[in-house]
Amino acid sequence: MTGAANSAAARPVAAPKAPSTGSGRSRVIAPGEPRFLGLVYVAPAFVAMSLILLIPLVLTAWLSLNEWDGVGQITWIGLDNYAGLLSDPFVIPAMQNAVELTIFYSVLPIIIGFLSAAALARVNAHLRTPLRALLFLPAIIAPVVVAVGWRLIYTPVTGLLDQLLAAVGLASASRPWLGDFTFALPATGVVATWMEYGLVMVLFLAGIQNISAELYDAARVDGAGLRQELRYITLPSLRNEMLVAVVITVIASFRNFDLVYNLTRGGPGISTDVPVLEVYRRAFLYGQVGSGAALGMTIALVILCLTIAIVLGTRRWIGADAA
Repeated sequence: MTGAANSAAARPVAAPKAPSTGSGRSRVIAPGEPRFLGLVYVAPAFVAMSLILLIPLVLTAWLSLNEWDGVGQITWIGLDNYAGLLSDPFVIPAMQNAVELTIFYSVLPIIIGFLSAAALARVNAHLRTPLRALLFLPAIIAPVVVAVGWRLIYTPVTGLLDQLLAAVGLASASRPWLGDFTFALPATGVVATWMEYGLVMVLFLAGIQNISAELYDAARVDGAGLRQELRYITLPSLRNEMLVAVVITVIASFRNFDLVYNLTRGGPGISTDVPVLEVYRRAFLYGQVGSGAALGMTIALVILCLTIAIVLGTRRWIGADAA
């Protein structure tokens, strides 16, 4: 019995044969469910996206080629709405303001978010959670509430900011922050930075926590300090998180509407005007639906081009660094 068992155990087991395809060659069957079931699973999301995004996008593109006041007859005018944007005295300044706001929506939040995440990663775990929640709080407050609160802070003389300046002997620096042609846009940008850095911080903190502690230990053994750790370990390890942060913050700077609308209404003059605010005015206040749709499509195209450029630039950076 023992000999029979040993011979049976030593005998190789034949692998199961793949079903024949009739051509003499075996066919490998992919594991999992049939492909059409995947399409069935995706179909509800695709239908919802079509209703929410694709259909309005197509209608907006069609309206951008027409002249319509929102009530009367729709008149086909081709690309005239787009041609009119090139010489419009409000569109170019609004675009310039959006570009300037990228400093406050993207650059500053990324810097502050990175430094905050690096600091939180070194804090005790029990203290890290409440600090993270506190610093992330501005990102989840409704922009309308944020605008109302900061309007009170920026109130001339009686506002918190002017009161603090007076308390430290800088009362002469007080000014109507949101009513000054020079300082209205930076003052709005400060609020945007306060709102955006929390999301970037949480994104970077999640990436830092995935970095192996052995890399930091090896760097400390080699005599690296905090600055070298951040530069040569933390920052290169956050390439993917950096890409996501840049994309979402740049898009936010060009899609900005609610903060500016509730904070300054685009004033004084057009010093804080932004493209989406112009879309709102044309489509709902001035009866220029076609022009507003054309501007909206232009903003979407600008965002798409910027996103592609950022993704390609980041991939080249990663590839060059890896090489």
